[in-house]
Amino acid sequence: MTMAAALNTSLRTSMEQDPKVLLMGEDIGKLGGVFRITEGLQKDFGEHRVIDTPLAESGIVGTAIGLAISGYRPVVEIQFDAFVFPAYDQIVTQLAKIHSRTGGTQPLPVTIRIPYGGGIGSPEHHSESPEAVFGHHAGLRLMTASDPHSAYWVIQEAIRSDDPVIVFEPKRRYWMRGQVDTEAGTPLGAARILAEGTDVTLVTYGPLTPVAQTVVEQAEKLGISVELVDLLSLNPLGLDLLEDSVKRTGRLVIGHEAPTFLGMGAELSARMVERAFYHLEAPIARVGGFHLPYPPSRLEEHYLPDLDRMLDAVEEVMTH
Repeated sequence: MTMAAALNTSLRTSMEQDPKVLLMGEDIGKLGGVFRITEGLQKDFGEHRVIDTPLAESGIVGTAIGLAISGYRPVVEIQFDAFVFPAYDQIVTQLAKIHSRTGGTQPLPVTIRIPYGGGIGSPEHHSESPEAVFGHHAGLRLMTASDPHSAYWVIQEAIRSDDPVIVFEPKRRYWMRGQVDTEAGTPLGAARILAEGTDVTLVTYGPLTPVAQTVVEQAEKLGISVELVDLLSLNPLGLDLLEDSVKRTGRLVIGHEAPTFLGMGAELSARMVERAFYHLEAPIARVGGFHLPYPPSRLEEHYLPDLDRMLDAVEEVMTH
């Protein structure tokens, strides 16, 4: 199925299993969301469980916090990535802090779904990657997906969590198809190896993972064996698996759509220097967006990391 269908199926399954799960967001009911992720759910579960909200992100998240304290498991949809910032105060000063503020006595099972990243021909505020901004704040779990199967299970894990979880959904991958095992009994984990290799570790997540899979194929034609690590959890990070991979290959390339400046790659690079320095055979390379506002749609193909830029980084670390 498509990633969009996997997300819809996962939300439906969670609502069937737990009557305390409810959905909130702008245009998610009758319209089914701008990406149709919630299509058909209001019709089947009613307006009291799939709620069309006003255009007020701060109010949506604030209401979700109150519902969670009252025993519900609200799932909030933010229509586009940068639309989340009107709710920033509620998320980082309330949602992220209440569990600690109450000495661990008050769970906050709130899931915030954010379509993120570019590649759909939209301008700023519709194509951004704010994961590092929220990763800085303790008390929030951050998750993402790179294919339909991981999308299905990430939503399941997020809704079941008693901690607040932000799920970053790569919107340009909503229409990619893949096998989805809805009966899988084992958790996905914080990270997974999608391709084994011996020369270079390439780590990425979300929208860039399909690009990275093509890098692995093209690098093989050049005689370079690339191990691909796909991150599904961005907080906490899957550092143990990544460390083991880097120690085997001796080289690391990090890719993400967000700007490299103070991005997730900076944290990953620093951690690997701390944990695997004496195993590194080359400087760590980072490939990401540029440190500037997201460009108009006609220019986004030059902004987004692509096969050429990622493959160039792989070849560069091999020169050492």
